Amino acid sequence: MGGYRGTFYNRGRLTLETLVINQEEVRSLLPMADCITAVREALRALARGEGIQPLRHVMWLPERVGALGIMPGYLSSTGMIGVKTITVFPGNAGTEFDSHQGTVMLFDDEHGRLLAVIDATEVTAIRTAAASAVATDLLARADASVVAILGTGVQAGTHITAMAEVRAVGEFRVWGRDQGRAAQLVESAAGSLEGEIKVVETAAEAVAGADIICTTTASREPVLLGETLEPGMHINAVGSSVPFARELDAAAMAASRMFVDRRESTVNESGDFLMAKEEGAIDDSHIVAEIGEILIGKAGGRSGDDEITLFKSLGLAVEDVAAGTLVYEKALATGAGTSVEIGGARHG
Repeated sequence: MGGYRGTFYNRGRLTLETLVINQEEVRSLLPMADCITAVREALRALARGEGIQPLRHVMWLPERVGALGIMPGYLSSTGMIGVKTITVFPGNAGTEFDSHQGTVMLFDDEHGRLLAVIDATEVTAIRTAAASAVATDLLARADASVVAILGTGVQAGTHITAMAEVRAVGEFRVWGRDQGRAAQLVESAAGSLEGEIKVVETAAEAVAGADIICTTTASREPVLLGETLEPGMHINAVGSSVPFARELDAAAMAASRMFVDRRESTVNESGDFLMAKEEGAIDDSHIVAEIGEILIGKAGGRSGDDEITLFKSLGLAVEDVAAGTLVYEKALATGAGTSVEIGGARHG
């Protein structure tokens, strides 16, 4: 961890500074390739027992129009304790507001000092796709070159970037219920890609013949059906992180070898998993391994070219801690962020 610049004495009184890092600064300090490396190391450390990852706590508003999530985590390798406090409002789609808003707060593990308050909208957007990239690198076929993106929001965009980091993608297909938003996404992404990117009219058209499928929607009903899957595909399912929503139907879940970021999170929070289990299509043994277990050699990944692999992502606080630490250290090195004085000195 980089040095802490915010301890000084003012007229003999210890004062502490906290670095505030905004959304635009996070975007510049957290390139996808660097975030993929940070997330990979975080998942590896967690699998080795070098982190603490409790279940998140979620408070839902009436009618489930929005939620406040609190996600604590700790990575001993970073020296950071972290908590992401984030609101999720799916109804923000199509407005000027992102569906995910909040902060990642970093505290040191020596005195518990609040070192940084970092915009969580951008951290979440980048680190979620980075986790999918780590899983894709481990599980997708080496020659995978056609990517289907189901969804048109922030995660659709960052997943396009992330997939291009780990595979030589020749074709991206984007589908969403709002074809206008799909077209805007394609236009904004086209200039940064080497391969072709295009809008397709149906989810089935996007999926047919694809090697990698990323489901990034806010749908509560399945958008990826088992009947559309083909041998050799790899799926990153990231849109649903609550028990009452799913993007994959039971047939798709049953047809896939399932890998997760965290078992405990999956069996408590994943609607994709829990609904398929309730319907009798799968049970807890359907979870093959955590991604971190593959990274440390405790478990294997894809075992054949015809296998359909699935990474069910729920998002972990240790990923936020790793990404946030990287942002904080780069901010210290470059002078980014704004320092504010917040308490922490002992009274008396």
